[in-house]
Amino acid sequence: MSKATLMFAMLVVAVMLSFLISSSVRNVRADGNYTIENVDHTISVLENGCVLMNDTVELSGQAPDSFSLGFPYIFGPYVLGCIASDASNPSNTFPVNMSQPLNGQSGFYGIKVDFSKGAPQNFTVQVLFSNALIAQDTQNLTLYDVAFPTYPSLVTTVDTFNASIILPRNAVYVQGTGETVGGLNYSAENLPALAYNSSTVTFNIGNNEMQLFDVDQLSRVISVSQVGGITGTDTYYIANKGANSMGSVDVLLPANASDVNARDQLGRALAQPTQTIAGTSLYTVTLSLAVAPTQSSFFTVTYSLPSGVYLEQQGGSNSFALNMTMFQGLDYYINTTSVSFVLPEGATLQLFEDTLTGDSYSISRGVYQEGASISVQGTDSLDSFSVGLVYDYSPLWVGFGPTIWVLTLAMIGCALIVVSTRPKGPTPVSGPILAGARVRPEYISSFAESYEEKMKIMSEIDALKSKAQKGKLPRRRYKVQLKTLETRLDTVSRSLTEAKGRMLSAGGHYATLMRELEVAEARINEYEANVKVIEARHSRGELSLEAYRSLLGDYERRKERNETTIKGILLRLREEIQ
Repeated sequence: MSKATLMFAMLVVAVMLSFLISSSVRNVRADGNYTIENVDHTISVLENGCVLMNDTVELSGQAPDSFSLGFPYIFGPYVLGCIASDASNPSNTFPVNMSQPLNGQSGFYGIKVDFSKGAPQNFTVQVLFSNALIAQDTQNLTLYDVAFPTYPSLVTTVDTFNASIILPRNAVYVQGTGETVGGLNYSAENLPALAYNSSTVTFNIGNNEMQLFDVDQLSRVISVSQVGGITGTDTYYIANKGANSMGSVDVLLPANASDVNARDQLGRALAQPTQTIAGTSLYTVTLSLAVAPTQSSFFTVTYSLPSGVYLEQQGGSNSFALNMTMFQGLDYYINTTSVSFVLPEGATLQLFEDTLTGDSYSISRGVYQEGASISVQGTDSLDSFSVGLVYDYSPLWVGFGPTIWVLTLAMIGCALIVVSTRPKGPTPVSGPILAGARVRPEYISSFAESYEEKMKIMSEIDALKSKAQKGKLPRRRYKVQLKTLETRLDTVSRSLTEAKGRMLSAGGHYATLMRELEVAEARINEYEANVKVIEARHSRGELSLEAYRSLLGDYERRKERNETTIKGILLRLREEIQ
């Protein structure tokens, strides 16, 4: 059965049940001495197809200790979340119990709001439904049908009722059923208790302007540098639920984000993300490979945040406070969310608080670095929360890293000086060495040729990996060619080890050249390892783009200098046999 047919059957059942239920609840009366003067009922279709129902209720008289409302039970399986709050102060929320009996009547999905600590005269109940309530036309992929409760089901009559349907940006109303036949707004006087109705609206929207997708997981890492810079890295795991391929995704970043960049699942840079709506933190990420229907993918977004907005030094001391609001204005549902905070090396976490549950976080403590993380199951537009942490950090730690590097280099330098100045055996005369059996000219020539072959193979391997990362080479062919090159490299390396042993045993300037060669090789390996480290740190958001480029350029220059040293040694060896 298709999705559209299933939704049509659901509506037929809802209409049939409405007659049965309405006949049995005509005499329903509410408990308590209050009257519902007005209800504003708003249905909003979000960008990824989720449906947000917002009911603002205005009471008169003595407010009850609890308040019940609901909707036809056929919508119950699609409920993702619910929140009740004071209409004039949304931060003042009230506990809710979902899937409750509604005045003893069957066929309803009931929600009970707890007002035991005081009830406002005006309050709002918001319910988020999954994008399973949206059906995409399989023949015309720009047409969508959305089903929703026409009225909220209340336990007493409502004096005045007003409803509106809010479609996604650039969507055009086509037609509706029930009260929406005439458009996206409708109203009623003396709405009866336990109203049981559902409607659909059909709308048209251009390709890629609306995407039916789920965010299976969002992993956010917020890093604070030693000088107070703040960077973020968000990794999205998405699943396409629509009938057309997804070429772009809208993502919500923290307020005031800048220097926004994105990379695909292979680590390749994507096109610069653009602001979806000017003046907001909603950005559009264009994917390099469209996600086909029913398929999944992931991508990473990095950005910088202004420390002046989020970070505050407390009283001129070494104590700093970081405060952030997460997912405010979120326009989609996230199945699993994790947020991690990485503090600078040497910082000590003193306090961590969140307005979500108060105990949903964990603390990580390393030798030089501490942090905290939050894990949340189910995050949506109703679940924004604030995080505050306080840490102590001494400015002396800014020079800790460079000091360690300087001491390490100094120790290496001292070791090299000791090695180079230790007493040597008698240096053989160059003429006899070339002519004698200890180091024959053909051995020198073989060593130089083998080393050049090694450099050539390594260059080919680097080029092959770069080609594969850019998607210019099929995976199978890449593995075959890489295996061939690695086999050649292994053979050349074994012959080089033997030739190098002959050169070292000869002593004199041959041994010196081999030691210089080994030092240059070790430094190149060190620089390549450092490049991998800074690439990983940059991808995690621990290094800004400017710092990453600066360090990368420095390592590349050092690597080139040592490669020049190696080429010079090979040239000197070749000159001796000419």
